[in-house]
Amino acid sequence: MKIAFILFDGITWLDLIGVYDPISRLKTMHYLPDLTWDFCSCKKEVSDNLGLKMYATKINKNLENYDVIVVPGGLGTRSLVEDELFINWLKTASSVPYKVSVCTGSLLLGAAGFLKDKTATTHFNTYELLKPFCKKVSRERIIMDGKIVTAGAVASALDLGLFLCEKWAGKEAMLQIKKSMDYHG
Repeated sequence: MKIAFILFDGITWLDLIGVYDPISRLKTMHYLPDLTWDFCSCKKEVSDNLGLKMYATKINKNLENYDVIVVPGGLGTRSLVEDELFINWLKTASSVPYKVSVCTGSLLLGAAGFLKDKTATTHFNTYELLKPFCKKVSRERIIMDGKIVTAGAVASALDLGLFLCEKWAGKEAMLQIKKSMDYHG
């Protein structure tokens, strides 16, 4: 399995790291030893609203060869929904089987057309912004509609990561990963 973690300016890092940490343990704990990932962006360096920076490993590369894309949220999503270059780049993931978002990352999945006729969720302050992009907005913490998985506000990122661990490697793997994280949620 190959995952593209999507990066952009204005990202909320906990949205990314919260889902990344449990998923990365699928590899390090040998549940999915062939698991790989890239940090993908339209530019080399991205930062959150306070200036914390990270460097992408893949820049402007077509996303079609991944099995999963993970789109975090953050304040940057509000302007990116109107950014034609970014949305067209995200659309290169149209054939990717799993499309996953945390928080307002669902706005980007929606702007790319991936939530049409789907039920999805997002940060509780942006339910109205998500409505034009999907069939139904849910207030549930994690929603899986087909192979589209959306999670609510920032703290749901860890739960989403564990949810995906269970989907991809089974309940026992998820429980061992949860234990290794000392996560009691």
